[in-house]
Amino acid sequence: MPVYKAPLEDMRFVLHQLFDSNEVTALQGNEEFTLELIDSVLEEAAKFSEGVLFPLNQSGDLEGCTYENGVVRTPAGFKDAYKAFCEGGWTAMGADPEYGGQGLPIPAAMMVEEMLCSANVAFGLYPGLTHGAYVALKHAGSAEQKQMYLPNLVSGKWSGTMCLTEPHCGTDLGMLRTRAVPNDDGSYSITGNKIFISAGEHDLTENIIHLVLARLPDAPAGVKGISMFVVPKFLLREDGSLGPRNGAQCTAIEHKMGIKASATCAMSFDGAKGWLVGEPHKGMRAMFVMMNTERLSVGIQGLGVAETAYQNAVAYARDRIQGRSLTGVKAADKQADPIMVHPDVRRMLLTMRAYIEGCRALAGWVARELEILAKSTDEDARQAADDFASLMTPIVKAMFTDLGFEIASLAVQTYGGHGYIRDHGIEQYVRDARISMLYEGTNGIQALDLVGRKLPQDGGRLLTRFLDPVLEFIEAHEDNAALAEFLPPLQQALEHVQVATGYIMENAMSNHDEIGAASVDYLRLFGLTALAFVWARMVAIAAPKAEGEDAQFYRAKVQTAKFFMQRLLPQTGALLAAIQSGSATMMEFEDSAF
Repeated sequence: MPVYKAPLEDMRFVLHQLFDSNEVTALQGNEEFTLELIDSVLEEAAKFSEGVLFPLNQSGDLEGCTYENGVVRTPAGFKDAYKAFCEGGWTAMGADPEYGGQGLPIPAAMMVEEMLCSANVAFGLYPGLTHGAYVALKHAGSAEQKQMYLPNLVSGKWSGTMCLTEPHCGTDLGMLRTRAVPNDDGSYSITGNKIFISAGEHDLTENIIHLVLARLPDAPAGVKGISMFVVPKFLLREDGSLGPRNGAQCTAIEHKMGIKASATCAMSFDGAKGWLVGEPHKGMRAMFVMMNTERLSVGIQGLGVAETAYQNAVAYARDRIQGRSLTGVKAADKQADPIMVHPDVRRMLLTMRAYIEGCRALAGWVARELEILAKSTDEDARQAADDFASLMTPIVKAMFTDLGFEIASLAVQTYGGHGYIRDHGIEQYVRDARISMLYEGTNGIQALDLVGRKLPQDGGRLLTRFLDPVLEFIEAHEDNAALAEFLPPLQQALEHVQVATGYIMENAMSNHDEIGAASVDYLRLFGLTALAFVWARMVAIAAPKAEGEDAQFYRAKVQTAKFFMQRLLPQTGALLAAIQSGSATMMEFEDSAF
């Protein structure tokens, strides 16, 4: 059976030492969140994740969701777990107290989200989508809509979805066909079909609030003609109680490779009554607030699955005996040595560890900036935070999920043939991780967003929000002996980013295909450099503590950083070479030869 233990020590390191929690708790509205309270929340989240959600992960995968006559049922145990989740206040964790939320700072909430994804990513999608709907309505909804929907979304009494994709259009939403016809009472009749709708129908909540993209009769063509509507599963009476069923039906659920306990639905809207959210034809703007929240959450899904896969790979490597060490017997009392003695197994385990801890640190940085954006009274600080979060969102979504899948695959490799069969439960993590590279915009789309939109935005201002802190750190620590072997590889990777950026910007002027050809490699190059920076920062903290209390934890930080810098970061050179090779090898290949 799989194992999972929340990595609380590392989470506290990121929150409190790497990114000083006092800076976050000093923000307006965070005064009550002491370090002790944040740690208490993390400990309780760990107990719930380990004790309630994790035991349902494998059984939920085996049973999956069921569909019959429009009714979707979640696997055994999910309803009770969801009830306990709501009663524990976890649905309200990151929401505004004005609507019944707890207002937990985003960095702490992101760590809790990681635990949920590690323990049971399919379960986590239900409240995760609801929080996204909450964010969109809070941003774009009218005062009446906020009061009508947000308290019940925050409490978990109701859940939420986002309904974008249609059978003929996914990424290209300009082709969207769902129609919204005005009614005399100020509502709209929504008609159309949506697919791949996570949590579109289920038995966990008494109502489901769909946010639906549709076109008004006078809508201009393309994405500029899309509006957003709130369409509840059950209509509401004037007193807020549930009324008759709306014209929104689940017509099927998808039979998927992974996340089988999450209901992925085909939805039919047949004259369903909905209400405009925000301005007409401005639905994409409102929906992207939700999508950006979801993209960061999907990145955390990749990190969460990777953490559990790593823990199980370590446990197996300790117990499985096979062969003898190349440098002599290590377990003389046994027929063979544990496979952990073999260099290739250690390579896989350290690769997993280095990526996971680096990604957690990078997520902590992004989360801190999002908290500053949400609560700071300093407009310059808020602008800088917004720039940084915008720049890093596609990197977090794409790189974290790419690595989540790679790490889950490495975990299977650690198990050998036993990892490929269902008994050990490790193959589930490969299947569950794969979807995160696809939904909320495929990782190729994230790379295009980074290179095509974020890099040139405002004359490259967003890029400086990353480059400036790195350059300042290097200059401040050039005489720090503890960082002597870490700064040169960081500097080289940063130079690779700068050269690659210049190459793309120069050549894209004459050939836009250069953007597409370079984008995926560039995102990985940038992401690895960002990981190198946070690893260098972690070494600056850990190295002086490597001989004192908790010495092993800090020594492991330094040793893992060395592995990252020497074995993983050199990829940036190859990525730069690939980028500089240009688009010709891709675009000049004859179509008919494929």
